Order: sequence, then C-alpha cells, then structure tokens
Amino acid sequence: MLYFHSMNISAYLQDPEALERMYRIDKHAFRKQFEALYPAHAGEPVMETWRARLEYASSADISWGSQRELLLMIAGGLLAGFIAKIPQYFGVSEEFFYQRNMAFIVFPILTLYFLWRNHADVRKWGIAMALSLAGLLFINLLWVNPSHSDTLVLSCIHLPLFLWSILGYAYGSKQENRALYLRYNGDLIVMTTLILIAGAIMSGVTIALFELIGFSIAEVYMENVAVFGASASPIVATYLVQMNPQLVGRVSPVIARIFSPLVLIMVSFFLIAVVQSKKDPYNDREFLLMFNGLLIGVIAIIFFAVGELSRSQTSVFGKVVLFLLSVVTIIVNGIALSAILFRLQGGITPNRLAVLGGNILFLINLVWISVSLFKASFRNGHVDDVDAVVSKFLPILAAWTVVVTFLFPLIFGFK
Repeated sequence: MLYFHSMNISAYLQDPEALERMYRIDKHAFRKQFEALYPAHAGEPVMETWRARLEYASSADISWGSQRELLLMIAGGLLAGFIAKIPQYFGVSEEFFYQRNMAFIVFPILTLYFLWRNHADVRKWGIAMALSLAGLLFINLLWVNPSHSDTLVLSCIHLPLFLWSILGYAYGSKQENRALYLRYNGDLIVMTTLILIAGAIMSGVTIALFELIGFSIAEVYMENVAVFGASASPIVATYLVQMNPQLVGRVSPVIARIFSPLVLIMVSFFLIAVVQSKKDPYNDREFLLMFNGLLIGVIAIIFFAVGELSRSQTSVFGKVVLFLLSVVTIIVNGIALSAILFRLQGGITPNRLAVLGGNILFLINLVWISVSLFKASFRNGHVDDVDAVVSKFLPILAAWTVVVTFLFPLIFGFK
C-alpha cells in the first residue's frame, strides 16, 4: 500500500492516473500533502482542477475510514472518558487530579493517534511518549506544599501548551506541517463545538423524556454519559476532520472572515473604553489579569485566521482587517507589557516573570506578523510568508512553555 510518507504528488503532476490512485488509497494523506504543495503550484491547471475537486467535495459523502480506524477512535474516546473518571473510580481528590491532569484526558490520546496515523518511526514514538510521561510525573509528584505554590499554578497553566506542542510534533514537525497544524486546530475547535452543542441538545431531550415517565436520571446521566461524551468529543472531532476534511474545510475560513472584523471593532472600542474608564492596569492586578486574558484570546484568533489565509484565498480586505487587528493587538500588548514592567518595581515573582516573558514573545511575533500582513496587503507580498512567521514562532512558544512548566519551579524553589 502507498502511504502518505511515500506519496509525492509533485512527481506525478503529469500523471492523472497516479494522482487518482494516490487519492483513493489515502484521501486524508493526499489532501494533507496537496494543501502543503498547492501554494507553490497555484495556477497550474492540474493543481487548480484538484483544488476545485477537493474544495467542493460533497459533504454528504462521509467517510468513516476502515473498521480498524473506527475501532481505534471508539477506544480512544472510551479511554478519554475513563481518564476523566479516575477520581471517582479510585478515590483521588478531584481538586488535585483535575488541576494537574485535565490536559492528559485528551492530548496524549490525540498524540498517539497522529503518531499511528502518520506512520511515525520508533524514535518519534519514543520522544513523544517520553516527553508526555515526563510531564505527567513532574506535575503529580514533585510538589511538597501544593496549596501555596505559585509555580504549581504556572506549571498547571502551561502544561497543556507543552502537551499541545508534543501533539504538534506528532502531527508533523516540518515547518510546512506547522501551518497545517494550525488549520487542524481551527477545524478541531469548530467540529468539537458542533459535537458538544448536538450532545447538549440530545442530553436535554433524553433527561426530559425520562422525567416524563417518572425516572429522574439527570444526576446519573451527567456523571457518566455526559462526562464520557464531553471527554471523547475532541477525539471524535479529530477523527471526523481527518477522515472528512471537507466537513469544516470551508466553514473555518468563513468563521475567520466573520470574526476578524468583529474582534477588531470590539478591541478598538475596548481600548477607547479603557481610556474613558477609571480602570488602571498599572495598579489594578485583577484588571491586568483580565487585560492579559483578552490579549491571549485575540492572539489565538489571529493565529486561527492566519492559518486560514492561504486555504481560503482571502481578499485584500480580509488581509487588511487582519493587519489592523494585529496592530491594535500590539497596542494592547504594549499596555500590558508596560504595566507588568511597572509592577516589577515591587519585586520579581514567578507570576510576573512568566507573564513578562510571554508578553515579550507575543509582542515580537505580533510585530513580525504585522510586517508580513502589511506586505501581503499593500506590497504584493505572499500570504505564505504570514503562515511562515507563525510556523516559526511555534517552536519558540513550545520552548517557553518548557521553561515555565519545568524550570520555574526549580528556579523559585517550588514556591
């Protein structure tokens, strides 16, 4: 069988039968490599023909993969639900377990899936599993006095990003795969949200129907079925997206186009309102935390929208909106960064240092993104350059999560 790692679309652009054979053997792998190859060959008749075919594939033609793949997806969903129920099954403190291990419910299972899906070699399996195990042991075993530990909170916050980075490594560590990884994350969020909404509706109807006949199942249902369903939803969503890229392949760009200008308007008015209000991020710690939360949310939207640029062939207006959003976000970042520097006069703490480092890294990346978007919008630059900026930033972000998760506790004595 011809697997993805042995596919080479570029070598068979003049061989329609070979391309068709590759597509039928592994549709997901073909789509994945085609998306990476398309920007360099846009405009070529054969590439445009395949783009139209893949983009407008019927959403009714749902592929459930092979029986083995389907069984693996079901097993992964059940495993995620089992992990989520460990406190109830083994009498572990819920506060202790969920604070430290929430990310382990999903990320390691998705990592295993992509290692298997991409036919990773033994070395890659070993690295991914060793890093995941290191995170699991570190977060659960090393705190002597966890109730008063700022570094524990920082590690718990950054550990999901560390596991997310491992998932990206399993997805594909090459730079062109990082852009595809961002798009996968956007598609995953969309599909998972749809599954959760559908599940919530079904749960409400089920509980209500049983109530009508005199059975109160709400508590049992929520503690078992709902927990398993919610835990398994990212696993199922990933499987559906990988088997059927057309399901959300055209939805995610539309969402990016709609929300980018809306977020731009919201953030702009928020900055004006901050000036008019009496809120002071320099002396109000809670407001500064909220300010940084807004910053992270907007940056995530920018990353999501950037990931859709080349796939959706965004118009000049869309690029300009994204450029303006990145500029406004730089202003928000600048205010937050200056407030953090101001608060450092009261001394260096783990929280202040972690936020400072993160804000500096985001500021550098936002400036880099803005320059690339300016060129793409006004100087006939390529949107691929914007993708490349974000792709190059991901390893830096991963390195910072390692520093905060693992080194900060050691540097600050687990305080």
